[in-house]
Amino acid sequence: MDVFYNEQGIGDVLIFPIKQGNRYEINSERFGDIVKITDQQNQEVLGYNIFRASSYFSLDGAGKIMITEELLDQMKQVFKQNGLDDVLDYDITPKFVVGYVKEKQAHENADKLSVCQVDLGEEEVQIVCGAPNIDQGQKVVVAKVGAIMPSGMEIKPTKLRGVASHGMICSQKELGLPNAPKEKGIYVLDDQYKPGQVFEF
Repeated sequence: MDVFYNEQGIGDVLIFPIKQGNRYEINSERFGDIVKITDQQNQEVLGYNIFRASSYFSLDGAGKIMITEELLDQMKQVFKQNGLDDVLDYDITPKFVVGYVKEKQAHENADKLSVCQVDLGEEEVQIVCGAPNIDQGQKVVVAKVGAIMPSGMEIKPTKLRGVASHGMICSQKELGLPNAPKEKGIYVLDDQYKPGQVFEF
């Protein structure tokens, strides 16, 4: 799980996205320096914006910042200071990691889909992938369930043509990497990477 900070681009605001929502169907509520954003229909929390962020946190640089236990504890204190009693009980384990494709099989109901068993270091997951260049023995970038893609899409457990899929094997374009190739295909890593390793981008 990540937060985002870009003082030059958007001001002294720490953005904490939690779930994807329709930007035209949201509510916002102010608690001191914190704006809580919720879904109009189901009242789920979509995220928080913390203003005057530099007065609460030591923030170096700009862009995406991975949440640590220390930062989460600081955010809990900021919530308390601003009279917001929401519980920040989130899985902050890394959501973009290196995976090793142990097995690839053809999807029984779709010619262009493959069913892959992917080693993520401490767990193995099944991911349905439509990339033409996916193959057994590759090291790849996996967006785990709960990941928020640069596009804003949230990765959820799903079924593709009746087969369960837990995560997404990513292309360079989906990761928002500069100079990503236009051709369709997942990002194949070299051998210096290890399954379960956090992928920084």
